[in-house]
Amino acid sequence: MPYLLSIETATRTCSVAIHDGPRLITAQDLHLDKSHSGSLTRMIENLIGLAGISIADLDAVAVSKGPGSYTGLRIGLSTAKGLCYAKDIPLIGVGTLEAMAWEAARNNPLGAQLCPMIDARRMEVYCLIADPSGKTLQKVQPVIVDETAFAERLQSEHILFFGDGASKCAEVLGQFEKAHVLHHIRPSAVGIGGLAWEAYQQEQFEDLAYFEPFYLKEFQAKKPKKLL
Repeated sequence: MPYLLSIETATRTCSVAIHDGPRLITAQDLHLDKSHSGSLTRMIENLIGLAGISIADLDAVAVSKGPGSYTGLRIGLSTAKGLCYAKDIPLIGVGTLEAMAWEAARNNPLGAQLCPMIDARRMEVYCLIADPSGKTLQKVQPVIVDETAFAERLQSEHILFFGDGASKCAEVLGQFEKAHVLHHIRPSAVGIGGLAWEAYQQEQFEDLAYFEPFYLKEFQAKKPKKLL
C-alpha cells in the first residue's frame, strides 16, 4: 500500500497524519493559535519516525485546500509542495469541510445530515451540507447564521453541526429541535488522509506549479493600527 502524508492547517489546528493506503498509522493534532509555521515540519519529522518509515518512503502528500485561514493554508500548501517537488511525488488537495464531513459520517448514529462549519468571524461561517454518508448535497458557501439560515431544512431533517463555527452559533442553532451541535469534531489530517486515499486510487492529483488554496473569499490585508 502507498504511504500518504496528510497536512491540515486551515484553522488554528495544526494536524499531521500518515496512512498506509486506507489504514491510519499515526496522527498528531496541535490546537494552538499561530503554531503552524513553528511546529508543522517538526510534527512531520516526528510522525515519520513514529511510523518507522522515511521521507523517501512517501508516495504522495495530501493537504487541506480550504476554505480557512489565509496564512494557515499558505503554510500547509508550501510545505506540501516542497516535499512533493523534492521527492517527485504527487500532491492531493482535499476540501477542509469535506474532510470534516467524512470524519463525522463515521460517528453518526442519528443518520442525520452533516454541516461542518468554519468560523469566518462575527456570525458568519463557511459551511456545506452533506448526507449521512458524507456526500456533499450543498456546496461550500459563506452563511450568516441567524434564526432563518437553516430553518427550512431543519423542519424536515436532523442536522449535525460541528466545527468552531458551530460552537459559536450553538445558542442560535439550539432553538431548533432537530439541530444537534457537536463540539469535539475539528479539522484533522485524519479526514484529509481518508479522502486522499480515494483520490490517490483515481489519480486525482494537483498541478504543483499552479495549484492554489480555495480561500472562498479574497484575502484582505488589515490597516495597521496607530500607536498611541
